[in-house]
Amino acid sequence: MSKNSSIKKIKFASIIVTYRCNARCHMCNIWKHPSEKSQEITPEIIDKLPAIPTFNITGGEPFLREDLNEILAVIKPKARRVVISTNGYWTERILEVARKNPWVGLRISMEGLPQANDQLRGIKDGFDHGLRTLIELNNMGIRDIGFGITVSDRNADDLLELYHLAKMLGVEFATAAVHNSYYFHKFDNRFESPEIAIRRLRQLVDELLSSRRPKDWFRAYFNQGLINYIQGNPRMLPCRMGSQAFFLDPYGEIRPCNVMEESLGNIKNSDFYDIWNSRQAQVVREKVGYCQHNCWMMGSVSEIMKKNISVPLKWVIKKKYLSAFMSKNDDK
Repeated sequence: MSKNSSIKKIKFASIIVTYRCNARCHMCNIWKHPSEKSQEITPEIIDKLPAIPTFNITGGEPFLREDLNEILAVIKPKARRVVISTNGYWTERILEVARKNPWVGLRISMEGLPQANDQLRGIKDGFDHGLRTLIELNNMGIRDIGFGITVSDRNADDLLELYHLAKMLGVEFATAAVHNSYYFHKFDNRFESPEIAIRRLRQLVDELLSSRRPKDWFRAYFNQGLINYIQGNPRMLPCRMGSQAFFLDPYGEIRPCNVMEESLGNIKNSDFYDIWNSRQAQVVREKVGYCQHNCWMMGSVSEIMKKNISVPLKWVIKKKYLSAFMSKNDDK
């Protein structure tokens, strides 16, 4: 396999630009282990990455980086889509970046309605700041905006209300399930009452399937995968992290994902192509092949869904058919 052919397989990259964070999330301890500003990857280092269809910029809190515009400037020529994940607290900083980069997408982390969000995020008035940011971005005409929730025992009952809020505002809505990793410095996250989250997610799946947008039907499949994950079952689709996607951490380490700590290599003093095609990278990919975490996150699922489109498509057709059949019986 040539260097170029192996690079072309990469569809997604997540750049963790900092481990510094103003939040004190109960499901994440990054804030206890901040990166040193002087040691974080620079725009020049990030520019060593190849062209990749989709980039996600995350943290910590990425808007703590004072050079975010410079980072976006080197990423823009490489990508078709760039999305920044943020807690949305610093409205003016976010709006300033959005004004200069109206092509960028933004996702605000909202862990529930005001009380649940502020408790889980550890930020006073965090919900108000996040919602204000979202409203102002919408008013500016930024198209690729939305918010997302990491479902846990403590916020599952707010799931549908947040989805309905997203629909009302006309913005995107993303979901994830609480999990553990070296990245979060957390290993005690768990569902004590999984039936609550499962019930709410099933309601969300039903609503998404009833939508007229085909995109929502496939999101229903993704959320079915979250249910499957919470139930402790194997993934509904294989994982290809480290092959189709990777994470770049603030220190330059290229890792397969935010759960496996193994590094393919450090880009600060090496060429990306050499790292990606190295023996060490192959060893890490082999470990991904028998990873037992069974994570189900959009970054590791969206591209594999596209590549194996027949699997979610059959699921959608079956669910839509059963729904129509049951509706006909109810009318009799």
